[in-house]
Amino acid sequence: MKLFSKLLIIMSFLPFFSQASAHSDTPSRENLRKIHSRLKSGFADLRKEVVKEPQGFIKYPYLIPAGFYSQLWDWDAFFMANHFISKGEPEYMKNWVLTFSQGIDDDGYVAGCMTKDGPRNVYSGRFAMKPFLSQGAYHYANATDDWEWLRPLYPSLNKVIDYRRQTQRDSISGLYYWEIAMQSGADNNPALNYFKDDTRSFLSTDASAFQYGELKAQAAIAKKLGYAEDAARLLEEAENLKKALNDICWNEEDECYYNVDRETRTPYRRVGYSTFVPLVYQMAPLEKGRRMVERYMLSEDGMKSPYGFRSLSKSDVDYNNKNIIVPFSNWQGPVWGICNYLYSIGLHHYGFDDEVAWLAEKVGGLMAKDLDDYGTMHETYHAETGEPLAPSNFKYRTPEGKPQGFVSWNLCMENVLEGILNGNWMLLQIEE
Repeated sequence: MKLFSKLLIIMSFLPFFSQASAHSDTPSRENLRKIHSRLKSGFADLRKEVVKEPQGFIKYPYLIPAGFYSQLWDWDAFFMANHFISKGEPEYMKNWVLTFSQGIDDDGYVAGCMTKDGPRNVYSGRFAMKPFLSQGAYHYANATDDWEWLRPLYPSLNKVIDYRRQTQRDSISGLYYWEIAMQSGADNNPALNYFKDDTRSFLSTDASAFQYGELKAQAAIAKKLGYAEDAARLLEEAENLKKALNDICWNEEDECYYNVDRETRTPYRRVGYSTFVPLVYQMAPLEKGRRMVERYMLSEDGMKSPYGFRSLSKSDVDYNNKNIIVPFSNWQGPVWGICNYLYSIGLHHYGFDDEVAWLAEKVGGLMAKDLDDYGTMHETYHAETGEPLAPSNFKYRTPEGKPQGFVSWNLCMENVLEGILNGNWMLLQIEE
């Protein structure tokens, strides 16, 4: 009996990783609460590492992914700033909007990265900011009920949206495309042309979905500022975009969204992270969205790995878990925190909260183990083993000598657990 009691004590101290291993699809609320508690306490310290003081071109405190990175990135900081809003610190989102707005040129182009020396214009100026600027402005204003600060910025926000219409909107379908794959942020997504000698261009599910959110956000801002005609026009444009996505990118036979070659108009049959982005904005009809989730997201030969949801289907010919971060990060299989956060929103919208709980246990458990083992986190995790991947060594340290890994949008996993346990969802919804 004494031996049995000792075993129970030892087992109670097993790391979160073993509790989050691949043996159960029904996580206990007790284990979810333990993981949530570990992330909540660990993230309180890590949030301090992502805040940088103003310098040079950047005039406001801003958010970075820590460690390897020092720049202000478009979508990294957008998701982090939403997490900070959930923590009662909305000012970082306002700072983000103001800094990127400061980088808008006369044509409406704004780079996807800002540095102390100004906008980082790479790839011959074709690294435009992803469609999040109006969404960020909306989320800050909605959280604080402060809309008037947007009145002087409103023309600039419109200019950015119009620039994207002129440069990244297909004139025939009305759908959107990335000028280069790296602009998408999913660096080596096989559903895009990420090699320089591949000149194909695709009507893209993620580009179109993000722009749909941008149009709805700008419409909501217009309505709050009293520009009723603008609001109606933008909402109509958003609805037309959703219709085009479902008419052109939805493949009824395969029951999923595909990117479509702009020249040949043929579907590019690759299932990965970007396939599911329309679900974040509820662009798929309920029945179709559920069918896609069941057929691909929940399949162990598809997106569901033992340690969370993959960034690329296991059935894809390019599926791998390589530990790379330069020249691009690997979106061809590893478990990403940001992918799983976005998946959680789509899963919740389409009625799969049990699967969100499973995701929270698996990916949250990986992050909790990271905190236990290293005091920080990684960008990605091996989908088949749970092994932490990039960064593979902790070159960067805090002033106190503590390892600095990758923080960034991993912080949003705390919000996933908050949703499951307490009903405090961070769904990035835009009210019309």
